[in-house]
Amino acid sequence: MAKPRRRRIEAVPHAEAMVRQKREEGFLTGHHYGYHLGRCEAIFRQTPVHPQRMWNVKVLYVTSGKGYPYSPLDEAIIDGLKAVVREVAIFQLNPKVKTELASVAIREKPDLVLMLEGLNLDLQSVYRLRQAGIPAAIWFTDDPYYTDMTDKLAPHFDYVFTLELNCLDLYRRLGCREVHYLPFAADVRKFRPVHLDLVQRKEICFIGSAYWNRVRSFDELASYLSEKKIYICGLWWDRLKHYPLLKRNIDLNRWLSPEETALAYNGSRIVINMHRAHDDATYNFNSRNIPAASPNPRMFEIASCGTLQVADIRDDMSRFYKPGEEILTYSSVGELIEISEYFLTHDSERQEIALRALRRTLEEHTYPKRLAQMMQIVFG
Repeated sequence: MAKPRRRRIEAVPHAEAMVRQKREEGFLTGHHYGYHLGRCEAIFRQTPVHPQRMWNVKVLYVTSGKGYPYSPLDEAIIDGLKAVVREVAIFQLNPKVKTELASVAIREKPDLVLMLEGLNLDLQSVYRLRQAGIPAAIWFTDDPYYTDMTDKLAPHFDYVFTLELNCLDLYRRLGCREVHYLPFAADVRKFRPVHLDLVQRKEICFIGSAYWNRVRSFDELASYLSEKKIYICGLWWDRLKHYPLLKRNIDLNRWLSPEETALAYNGSRIVINMHRAHDDATYNFNSRNIPAASPNPRMFEIASCGTLQVADIRDDMSRFYKPGEEILTYSSVGELIEISEYFLTHDSERQEIALRALRRTLEEHTYPKRLAQMMQIVFG
């Protein structure tokens, strides 16, 4: 009887020490996350997200007419316009209801009609707009991946805005006189740092569809990611060869709202940003094979959440964020693993990079500031 008692007596101090250690680790972790969140909030308070200038003009904004996931873009652009122009009127494009855009525009008398994407648009309406002397602009959302369609639209507009640097020459060759490079931005009303319980936190996450270039990379990453707390969400991820290895951490065939996406970014120490390929014959309408040089909209949204971003390299990325200081880049799966492994265990370095990216985003890459760039181009 004495031996079991001695073992129990010896075990109690050890158990208590373990509890104390875990409690102290929890306090330190909570303090670390709280301190980072506080610094993020300070940056938000110190950095104006709206530009200084407003234009005394009226803009009629035409939605894409395609619903989700384009509708959050519509909302962000409308909010950005309201911050920089006198008046915003909205035309909800609905391809099933033949409401005459030109008649609405002629009645509203805007100084500019701005359209998003335009693939559901009746070009006769644009022709009537221009006949009435109302300038029309279009902002393409998916260049260069749909240029076999956008090349039919662009020549009908007074102003063409594209988020892809390598598409400028295409539209100019088509005869468009006013062609401008204007990437999207972060909707900081939705993409911003927020508090999350520790149980909701992951080490690594990726949000996006499983295009084939991503499938190949994540199959290479599968063994590494299977040992981490991860979250992957998007369409078609069951096409992975190693899907069973990652299945329990994949939110399959779900399209997150901006608010849900922001929570996923906030809950991750590292967010991977892997761009889609311009030459994927399965999903692209890019017969000219125009390469993509510009960052995707996710780059701004991830940065706006105060989370470390590790992205594959795009040629024009450094225009927006400084590699190594505000964003990390990789050129191979092996390098992505090395970067991830290092920064998962170096919290202060990881958070400093994320904070610099957050500040840069608020200074330059909000929708009000992006729309101010557009208004400057159109109205001077």
